[in-house]
Amino acid sequence: MTPVTEVEGRRVTLSNLEKVLYPATGFTKGELLHYYATAADALLPHLRDRAVSFLRYPDGPGHGEFFTKNVPPGTPDWVTTAEVPRSAGAARMVVVRDLPSLMWAANLVTEFHTHQWLVGRPDVADRLVFDLDPGAPATVVHCCEVALWLRDRLAADGIEAYPKTAGSKGLHLLAAVRGGSSAEASDYAKALAVEAERAMPGLVLHRMTRSLRPGKVFVDWSQNAARKTTAAPYTVRARAVPAVSTPVTWDEVERCREPAGLEFTAGDIAPRLERYGDLLAGLLDPGRAAPMP
Repeated sequence: MTPVTEVEGRRVTLSNLEKVLYPATGFTKGELLHYYATAADALLPHLRDRAVSFLRYPDGPGHGEFFTKNVPPGTPDWVTTAEVPRSAGAARMVVVRDLPSLMWAANLVTEFHTHQWLVGRPDVADRLVFDLDPGAPATVVHCCEVALWLRDRLAADGIEAYPKTAGSKGLHLLAAVRGGSSAEASDYAKALAVEAERAMPGLVLHRMTRSLRPGKVFVDWSQNAARKTTAAPYTVRARAVPAVSTPVTWDEVERCREPAGLEFTAGDIAPRLERYGDLLAGLLDPGRAAPMP
């Protein structure tokens, strides 16, 4: 019999709780749901007003992951949805605004990916994002060097950057902005990526050209496009282990000498939240959003 639990007055079906999703660690679906329940206070504010794309992996990483952008069949009527623009016409997507919705979505076994704009205002970018992706043998250590350069360059334009791990092999830099479109955010991010490549030509690329990637850090500025989504803070990734896209301090970025120094799994997050709180809380304060240059 499929368990049904009550979450803040909503009946939520939770299935296959003993199923091992991550064989390398024995991490089960029940543990995944427990993680999302305990991380909800930090995660939900970063999801609440954003359309969510789901990267689903119901049989575990490496077993047929697939993206779901439209509202999935069987979505409860109490889950918030929103109409969002697409090149082929408007579509309807899920907006995760509360704990019942989060637990319903987590039961689908998914990564949470969000746009850099809020529902209702798809023409206005409120986030700037840089996805720093290392090409082997480069690692997150090299991403840290690039992140520090970008932090200082953004600060010169009055923009405060916040780092988080990608939950895979790189870093994400996020910033709160206002007064610009996604196209303008993309143009600005590309200009900084080009500038970073000129400043560090042996380390940085602003193009995705595969043949140029080995040993360098690709500064992916294209995640700012209105149609693109990026892994949300605190989402568990579909990797070999239950790695989490984890907010980190700039001190941790500066001190990183080995990739393991910035690798975090689901079990690491509760102690970090107890110690630091949400390191990305500044992104949620409209008063700290910088004008788009």
